[in-house]
Amino acid sequence: MLVRRPEEVEDQAMTMPGAQGVTMKLMVGRDDGVPNFAMRLFTVQPGGQTPKHAHNYEHEVMIVEGQAQVFDATIDSERPANAGEVLYIPANQLHQFRNTSKAPLRFMCMVPTSYDCSAPESDTSTPEFAPTPGS
Repeated sequence: MLVRRPEEVEDQAMTMPGAQGVTMKLMVGRDDGVPNFAMRLFTVQPGGQTPKHAHNYEHEVMIVEGQAQVFDATIDSERPANAGEVLYIPANQLHQFRNTSKAPLRFMCMVPTSYDCSAPESDTSTPEFAPTPGS
């Protein structure tokens, strides 16, 4: 069994064009020997956002803390997402997370381990990340 706390994991800044104030912690992934799913913890600072993008794989998201405006391609509009809510984003569906509140937004995102951002051979549609200075 692996037990890990968020403060034990290095922040990686999202460097994908259009990203603002977004970091990710790879809580568990392929480097841990996990065969199927990786778990990532994202933090979006107030006023920050992920880019509007899509991936060739599904992912499941749980809003852990805060409030988001999430672009939902099924309605071609944004919808609110709050702490405790779960979102399923199918493969190839355009989506975006924006933090319009005054507090950080945190969400867990599960993806196949082959797309966990831990190695350069990750799918090229996966956002790029870089270590955050001072973390």
